[in-house]
Amino acid sequence: MHMDMQYWPAIGYETRPWQRSGDEITSRRQLRRLTNEYQAAVPPLIGQTDVVLEPEVLAASDEASAELARFDAEAGILVAPFASILLRTESASSSEIENLTAGSKQIALASIGAARSENAVLVVANVRAMDAALRLSMQLDESAVIGMHDALLAASAPSMVGQWRQEQVWIGGGAISPHTAQFVPPHHDRVPELMDDLFGFIDRTDVPVLAQAAIAHAQFETIHPFPDGNGRTGRALIHSMLRRGGLTRNLTVPVSAGLLHEPEAYFEALTDYRDGDVDAIVHAMTNAAFAAVSNGRRLADDITATRARWASGIRARTDSSVHRLLDLLLAQPVVSTAIVAERLGVSTVTAGSAIDRLVEAGVLTQTGGGRRYRLWQASEIISALDGFAERARRGRV
Repeated sequence: MHMDMQYWPAIGYETRPWQRSGDEITSRRQLRRLTNEYQAAVPPLIGQTDVVLEPEVLAASDEASAELARFDAEAGILVAPFASILLRTESASSSEIENLTAGSKQIALASIGAARSENAVLVVANVRAMDAALRLSMQLDESAVIGMHDALLAASAPSMVGQWRQEQVWIGGGAISPHTAQFVPPHHDRVPELMDDLFGFIDRTDVPVLAQAAIAHAQFETIHPFPDGNGRTGRALIHSMLRRGGLTRNLTVPVSAGLLHEPEAYFEALTDYRDGDVDAIVHAMTNAAFAAVSNGRRLADDITATRARWASGIRARTDSSVHRLLDLLLAQPVVSTAIVAERLGVSTVTAGSAIDRLVEAGVLTQTGGGRRYRLWQASEIISALDGFAERARRGRV
């Protein structure tokens, strides 16, 4: 983004000593480099910084905000599980930005503890983090953000949760030291003050909500307050701010799916932000919001049409377990008899009967599992979700 004036403070840098662990296995040349000092970022405090955006950036952000609110209202009255469908798709897209890719079927399997994909298990953990972000959105403070991170990583990396990081981290450049990193976030002793300042910025009411969420996200990623999971937690923070600011009330609009469409532009915007260009990240988030609404509407149409087609081919009371199972399949397109019985609150006999009806109607097909634990899938929903994911990543290099 072009700026005629420098409205936003750029990060500075400071020299820090590097302590070798003594266990490094690398060349003599690299070992000699490890004895040197390194440069760590010193992000500015932004709690009270005036937010001045280029007029066209601000106007586009306002238009995107209106589209987000309109889609949230429209989709909020669609089929009952659509909110949970979008929550899962957003979690999958946010994970894919971190190169954690899993198909819709594997994610559905992970949701019932039957996944063969480790990435799918991590995506489901991200669903928990997103859900925590929405539950905690009214009071965004240290405990809330640490709670989001805990929901994300407590199962897979319990040693990393519960507090801000206590070590230097870096992005790119190898695992041995930060000397050749693409970006070195601030030293960990600066994190508490920087996060307190960020919460002050988040509490402001004089910044448009979408722009405020974009800036807060960029500052969060610059601080990098955790050893791992910063990207996914930082994108969950976006949703908590959109919910808190009233732009969304019903749904998790798939903004990460919009960012996934042009990930390089997203990463460049974060770099530009650190160089003092606040317009760049607002522009990237605005484009992501427009893309999210467009893709989300396509998914809403696909899901709604599928549900209507199913209903037209089944003769049963609308309050029967068969129709209730149809709604369950929209959000959980792979099921077992036990899962159906549990989710619908019915006996396994009734659950099995409902599954049989949907197999006869062509809604469900068996998809593996042994005799004692058979699984069925709603292939049309899996295809719709995979179509959403493919549209999200289309255009990636």
